[in-house]
Amino acid sequence: MKVSTRDLAAYKDAAVIFVDQLNQLHFAAQLEIIELSVWFGRAARQDYWVALNLTGSSVDDPDAILLESYACDSEYNYAKYCNPEVSKLLEAQSAETDVAKRREIVWEIERILNEDVARPIILHGRSARCRQPYVKGHVRAANSIYSSWRHEQVWLDK
Repeated sequence: MKVSTRDLAAYKDAAVIFVDQLNQLHFAAQLEIIELSVWFGRAARQDYWVALNLTGSSVDDPDAILLESYACDSEYNYAKYCNPEVSKLLEAQSAETDVAKRREIVWEIERILNEDVARPIILHGRSARCRQPYVKGHVRAANSIYSSWRHEQVWLDK
């Protein structure tokens, strides 16, 4: 089986590990690197055996992650997974204001996705930041790696 991925280090690194894990489970897996200009067309046509793609979002929220990847009409639902029950639950969790109730709905969505083996998540990435103690005024966002890039209030105390 070929595992296709984009020609970027973050994608290739994850795909190499994935291929190795598949081969340890006695699959005959090999890595296929696809040029960036070709990747999205192939993904949209589902022109692959197995595709490893990274999905990122600026907000850690089910609306950004689950709707994008699993809603029947999402452009980023490359696997074309469509389950009316999941769609109904996606809408319900999006409208729910009670955090505990919303969490329960999301867990139910995730349970169904796991049972359906719908575009399974292979890994969760981590990111980290470093900064110098003389950088002042920077407020690190708690829910995103992208929402703290404005630096109007940041200064160097050197």
